[in-house]
Amino acid sequence: MIEVDHLTKRYGSVKAIENITFGVEKGEILGFLGPNGAGKTTTMRILTCFLPATEGTARVAGFDVFDSPMDAKKHLGYLPENPPLYQELSVDSFLDFVAKIKGVDSRERRRRIEEVKDRVSIKEYSNTLIKNLSKGYKQRVGLAQALIHDPQVLILDEPTVGLDPNQIIEVRQLIKSLSGDHTIILSTHILPEVSMTCQRVVIISKGRIAAMDTPENLTRQLQGAERIYLEVKGPESTVKTRIKEIEGVLRVESTRLDGDEAYSFSVETELKQDVRSKVARKIVESGYDLLELRAMSMSLEEVFLQLTTKEEGVRGQ
Repeated sequence: MIEVDHLTKRYGSVKAIENITFGVEKGEILGFLGPNGAGKTTTMRILTCFLPATEGTARVAGFDVFDSPMDAKKHLGYLPENPPLYQELSVDSFLDFVAKIKGVDSRERRRRIEEVKDRVSIKEYSNTLIKNLSKGYKQRVGLAQALIHDPQVLILDEPTVGLDPNQIIEVRQLIKSLSGDHTIILSTHILPEVSMTCQRVVIISKGRIAAMDTPENLTRQLQGAERIYLEVKGPESTVKTRIKEIEGVLRVESTRLDGDEAYSFSVETELKQDVRSKVARKIVESGYDLLELRAMSMSLEEVFLQLTTKEEGVRGQ
């Protein structure tokens, strides 16, 4: 549904992006991550036909964004970080205007307006001037305009900026509900949003793709070892010694918890070595109280930081 092949964009001698290649399958939500200045916005502007690339190709819904930009735009909905809204228009007037310029049939226009207002929960503001809306509701109007012509592809740039916690949850649920019917690229700095919403992630750094895979696979590739967390009531040094005796354990770190002789332990083991049952048995047989035991993994934040602070990243398949 979205095909990006060796995209490069130069501004004089400066390369904003270099040799960017990725694809998004029909109905998939792809998270697009990167620090400021990494090239995310440049890539999205190329995909939405606002900016030509220096080299490479990009196709949206089967249409080349350079050779057939009008056809590509008909199948594309775009929500920029700061939605271009006409402040002096009411919500209904604005959506009617957008529907007209996006070619929505006059017989379908009113139904589509009501439908998208309902989807983004702004029906009660139909006759309100956009300038009188809060930032969060302006963002919802921006999302409604991206959906008004029922596009196959949605490109969303920071769609939850300015929303309160309840609205963020609602918009995340809305984005997830749109997958299947729509192919979505979601650019965001809110990393938990990607974990909760996206099937795959592209991480871009210094204009190049640093990694591309599912969040789970990226964690496995970069972690380099298995980790478990446990809490034990018992003498710190003795418990640590007992755990280190277990085959496959590489490193043990401990921290004192509130309470008498209660400690947490972070245990690093060799890859593909699940020692949880051995650890539990060792603690119990030693006569200590095992309060908690669970597997640990790198968070998406840790993956992101590791990839974007190194010169070269890890590429998924």
